Amino acid sequence: MLRRIASHLFWTARNLERAEWRARLLDVNYHLLIESPPRDAQPWAALLAIFEERELFAQCYPTDDEASIINFFALDTDNPNSIRSCINTARNNAISLRHYISSELWLDLNTLYLNAQEWTPEVFVSPGVFAFFADLKNSFYRISGIRHGTIPRDLAYDFMEVGIMLERAEDVARMLDVKYHFLLPLLEDVGGPIDMLQWAAVLRSASGFEAYCKRFGNAIKVENVVEILLFDPTFPRSARFSLEMLDTSLDRIASQAPEPSPPLSQLEDLTALMRSRRSREAINSGLHQFLVQIQDGCAALGDEVFQRYLKSD
Repeated sequence: MLRRIASHLFWTARNLERAEWRARLLDVNYHLLIESPPRDAQPWAALLAIFEERELFAQCYPTDDEASIINFFALDTDNPNSIRSCINTARNNAISLRHYISSELWLDLNTLYLNAQEWTPEVFVSPGVFAFFADLKNSFYRISGIRHGTIPRDLAYDFMEVGIMLERAEDVARMLDVKYHFLLPLLEDVGGPIDMLQWAAVLRSASGFEAYCKRFGNAIKVENVVEILLFDPTFPRSARFSLEMLDTSLDRIASQAPEPSPPLSQLEDLTALMRSRRSREAINSGLHQFLVQIQDGCAALGDEVFQRYLKSD
């Protein structure tokens, strides 16, 4: 497969996954603020720090209010990582892939793209924030199902899988970091009703609430939330599951290369880290620092993947 095609496949899938997680993060923050009114005068501003986009935001918006930040993350095409921009990028990459992806996938992706062109700030008034993100999440679910059900398990599928799983592993760590930074409770609130509501909302944002209850019961414990979202090898949105699926796809890609190539060092380090740790260790050693380690490792792994498979000669 040409590197150009591999790159288009990778970035189509990765941008769709990024758009979905941006929607999830905005949605969970909105739910958390409704359920537990913030103490901070600018409760949405922490998202800018987490994504390291404060400088870009400040160039376009005078204040860190809710409407401005939602617009920046969801609609603003001057932000290359907004939901709309990611959908645009995914669709533009997919234009070159008509012989590699199914017509059903192209149709649904193009429909999402056309719908996104019509979004205005009024969509957060009518039908409203909740309905907008619920509909958007369903669109991403549909596209994911079409991809799984219509694309042969070949190189095209694997390069898309690499993009998805790399983004997913990084973004689940970012989502947990939202809770750590943005809604870190006062000492007396730890383990209290507000704290537990927030952790339950984090689970729902990753579609993990039911999986959590089946494994751990209805009692929400921070250690168990971290366990299922980071270390569970069976939950499809956990960091460990994502990295192991990424490893599987890269093994299949490498097996079709004309010459054998060494394993990617960052992937080996990350998978070893996720298999050797448990939630209690991560929390006791500093959850924020552990989450940053995952995010930095995913960024370095993305660079390795680019240099080996995607960089044009």
